[in-house]
Amino acid sequence: MSEHVDVAVLGMGPGGEVAASRLLAAGKRVAVVERELIGGECAYWACIPSKTVLRPPEAAGEVERAAGVGGAQLDWAEAREYRDYMARHLDDAGQVAGYGKQGALVLKGEAQISGAGRIVVDGQELTADHLIVATGSDAHTPPIDGLDDVTTWTNRETYTATNLPARAVIVGGSAAGVETAQFLARFGVQVTLVQRGDRLLGREEPRVGELAATYLRKSGVDVRTGTSPTKAHRDGAHSVLKLDDGTAVQGDVVILATGRNPRTASLGLAQVGVELGERGEVLIDEHCRAAEGVWAIGDVTAVLPFTHVAKYQGRIVADAILGRPHPARYDGIPRVVFAAPEIAAAGLTQAQAHKQGLRTVTAEVDLAQAIARPWTYERDPCGHLGLLADPDRRVLLGAWAVAPQAGEWIHQASLAIRAGIGIDVLLDQVAQFPTYTEGYLAALEALDL
Repeated sequence: MSEHVDVAVLGMGPGGEVAASRLLAAGKRVAVVERELIGGECAYWACIPSKTVLRPPEAAGEVERAAGVGGAQLDWAEAREYRDYMARHLDDAGQVAGYGKQGALVLKGEAQISGAGRIVVDGQELTADHLIVATGSDAHTPPIDGLDDVTTWTNRETYTATNLPARAVIVGGSAAGVETAQFLARFGVQVTLVQRGDRLLGREEPRVGELAATYLRKSGVDVRTGTSPTKAHRDGAHSVLKLDDGTAVQGDVVILATGRNPRTASLGLAQVGVELGERGEVLIDEHCRAAEGVWAIGDVTAVLPFTHVAKYQGRIVADAILGRPHPARYDGIPRVVFAAPEIAAAGLTQAQAHKQGLRTVTAEVDLAQAIARPWTYERDPCGHLGLLADPDRRVLLGAWAVAPQAGEWIHQASLAIRAGIGIDVLLDQVAQFPTYTEGYLAALEALDL
């Protein structure tokens, strides 16, 4: 016997949870399907545990740099215990019960689409008016000869580790690689970070990658850019990577921070007319619709694969199903790396703007020279803010910051870009004194408009 629901959500990460919760609140009959843990990668193996263990080193660094206070000591056992609490000890029993109380049909297992509006979960057939594909992504394993012979971790092993290695080699200089290097180095691990590109954070402005490398090196990380592994082998207890520049690096573990692949294989998406892109991502329209009665959200779409974007897309899809459609927009979405100092950006890079044929002007300010807050915040203060503007329309196109708490105050630029707030209005804005937000006035005034 098959059971019918209004909506079946395949994958209960952050995006799936937002969509399901909104639809349940609106009185829809919803089935939630999850093959692992309700909450997804973010809750158990990525965002939550990683940001939890990044906080103690951040706080200790703040103590080191603040005048009149000292003595902060890191305790990995205590940090690990709190991380496990925040990751619910990899137990989603509370989430399963919670969705059941809300009236959802909760199915744990692999979903297979068998036809239009039909899925099978471990032998149980379900029909639905709408399918929401929110199956997330898997860590990408690069094709390195011999990699199977050494000890490799992904984010899952890294952020569920009971004991930290003495030495780690991280492959990949994206946000995940930078955060992982920062976390491990501050907890006393000897870290080497290997990045194929000539700079870290290659999707951001070159200056951002330069500053990121500078601060990682200050944390003790051996940052190697412009080189990549060609072979791996084991030498006793050591995991060794040979690099294409002729050198070799070794550690107790090799941590892969080399991107993620949309999880679409074996779902049966072709059965319902869903088209996939070159990386296996689900192709969607402005309402996150993938085919008639089929929607897709989150990493599986490869559209800005961030938790906050997945949650936003969950709102977009739920509203469309409830008869309140509005198109998704991705301009001005903030991007934050929770390093020390934090790295934040929003909008376009200069290269992206030029690709669109836009004329641009830029400005960068050293916040310690421009405003008071860095000095009240810490001794020997640091911080940089960069802006990218369109001088013809007099609006911001992009912004970046490498500074304390940048992930909190990048949102002023994010909103300005998204709403098209004119630079003249931004120049007239009055920021609280003393705050890092004051830096925007200094950067705006430095633009050659």
